[in-house]
Amino acid sequence: MSPLLRIPSSSCQRTRWKNDGGWTTEIARSGGDDFRWRISIAEIESDGPFSSFPGVDRDLLLLDGNGIELDIDDAPPRRLVQRFERVHFAGEAKVDCRLVAGPTRDFNVMARRDAVRAEVIARPLVGPMVIFPERDAEWFVHVFAGHASARGEADAITLEAGASLLADFREGGHRLVLEGSGELVLVKFLAASR
Repeated sequence: MSPLLRIPSSSCQRTRWKNDGGWTTEIARSGGDDFRWRISIAEIESDGPFSSFPGVDRDLLLLDGNGIELDIDDAPPRRLVQRFERVHFAGEAKVDCRLVAGPTRDFNVMARRDAVRAEVIARPLVGPMVIFPERDAEWFVHVFAGHASARGEADAITLEAGASLLADFREGGHRLVLEGSGELVLVKFLAASR
């Protein structure tokens, strides 16, 4: 079985929030309702609180829009106004969100703390980039803008803007070469015990 899985944007389901303040498009998850990790894009349309996810660590990156300001527990407000600005917080924290000026789109990574930890990187893709396999690691690649091709040992996958790729190296594997032009969001998941 190939360690590479292409996830086209057309396969992702967009759902309205219960509080009617926005939309979530789930891109991928590991596990069922009690997920190990979950990746989605949120469209925030109005001010309001975030849902609580006890036991989960969260990373949020601003993708589009003029930004948001977050009140996280008793910490000073955190303002994200530049594309790919990121904030990390506990899923059980009390989080209130205010839009700076109009709706935003945000990249969300949730990792169940007792199972995995996530490292999130946003970067341009100019020429080749190599991801070396690490045992117990899973890499998630989202093409935010532009295009990319991914080559494994026996696979060649083309990714357009909005498409994603999951490279599961938990049982070993060979290096992954990404080539193209654009912007990527990369997430590396490792077992929490590492």
